[in-house]
Amino acid sequence: MTLLLPALQSPTGPAASREAVRFGALSLTYGELATASTALAARIADAGRVAVWATPTAETVIAVVAALRAGVPAVPLNPRTGEAELAHILADSEPTAVLAGPDDALPPALEKLRRVTVDARAFERTEDHPAVEADPEAPALIVYTSGTTGPPKGAVLPRRAIAASLDALEDAWGWTGDDVLVHALPLFHVHGLILGVLGPLRRGGALRHLGKFSAEGVARELGSGGTMLFGVPTMYHRLAEVLDAQGGGDAERGELAKALAGARLLVSGSAALPVHDHERIAAATGRRVIERYGMTETLMNTGIRADGVPRSGTVGPPLAGVELRLVEEDGTVLTGPEAIGEIQVRGPNLFTGYLNRPDATAAAHTADGWFRTGDVGTVDEDGYVTIVGRKATDLIKSGGYKIGAGEIENVLLGHPGVREAAVTGEADPDLGERVVAWVVAADPDSPPRAEELADHVAGQLAPHKRPRTVHFLDALPRNDLGKIMKRSLHVG
Repeated sequence: MTLLLPALQSPTGPAASREAVRFGALSLTYGELATASTALAARIADAGRVAVWATPTAETVIAVVAALRAGVPAVPLNPRTGEAELAHILADSEPTAVLAGPDDALPPALEKLRRVTVDARAFERTEDHPAVEADPEAPALIVYTSGTTGPPKGAVLPRRAIAASLDALEDAWGWTGDDVLVHALPLFHVHGLILGVLGPLRRGGALRHLGKFSAEGVARELGSGGTMLFGVPTMYHRLAEVLDAQGGGDAERGELAKALAGARLLVSGSAALPVHDHERIAAATGRRVIERYGMTETLMNTGIRADGVPRSGTVGPPLAGVELRLVEEDGTVLTGPEAIGEIQVRGPNLFTGYLNRPDATAAAHTADGWFRTGDVGTVDEDGYVTIVGRKATDLIKSGGYKIGAGEIENVLLGHPGVREAAVTGEADPDLGERVVAWVVAADPDSPPRAEELADHVAGQLAPHKRPRTVHFLDALPRNDLGKIMKRSLHVG
């Protein structure tokens, strides 16, 4: 398990002539990627730790692969990170060099680092040197969390965790070297980088990155040999809009529907895909989107199997090697399909800890070694997990009831007058917390009445789940992955 990318062991190996990655018109074979990464690995072998300016380009792939081959931990940097956050990450991780493309304009904070230029079109040729066979527990990547409750923390991901998670997905999805993955995800987080880049490369398959997401790009690449599509809910929502005749012409809809129908797997992650979008895509293509559940610290925990039952709204059972349980606030382990509690996991997919933060690492784990995800969910009799939401923002305690924001959001999204919806809890002197809905109307000039939406929820779910307050917005605040930033939702 020490070799993460066996297909890249040699520029002249059996896979040398196969396409490894494609970014627009630029394509690299396994032989070319092996040559480029070997040369770069030699240049950074003594760097200690490197930062990677993680643009959605082939240069980022070469940089990360080179770091892995050299046994040097890499810190992927979001090019859109603000000055203060970037300064914090650099001070915390202390890289000695930054790997960037020849045309990348780097911010002043990176000027003190040695710049190592990575050019996917002009890489030097060197002798064939095998990759470093690093210890499975050696750090491979240090990925910084979103920092919603303080400065971002660097999650140290060992080679063991990456290999274990990708191999569990191979088992769940029947992922092989014949698969061609299509996606347009950023390359500075685990979804786009580990699953979306290292996943295909570990299997010996191919990646086609769109650069920028578009329905046209998805249709083109899936229609010309792509077998798998990875995306976040925002992307699938936009595809559903096109399929649902709310964007594009008949030809565009037809090509997209045919391409999606021909894919082997459509996978959504990073947040829950609304049931309404599940159903629209299935109705138009006959193909169900499957979901998986993971985090920066744990990589992948659960997933709908390719040979399993695709149940909309669930993220499937635990993956091979992953243990999962629900717990009450006092630590009591919960059982039964009606139980709702915090999800805790353990297994070989877990990180080793937060860089320079032993206090945070200890707080994130129980005494018996389970990781506290902070997510709240349920587990049905077949082991399928449903994510209710985050413990801090999506579990609403109202009138003695535990209410999951996600189920109310799905019902609101099923209303024809609602385009987007988010649900939060707000302090209430009588109920403890009241349910608050934040809605983007399908027709801003003629939004549904608040009472109509509240009655719609009460009729579909239960009276205690009805929104007590409804706010109408032009748009919901989202991060780079399309996740709704609920902490930004407030009046005033």
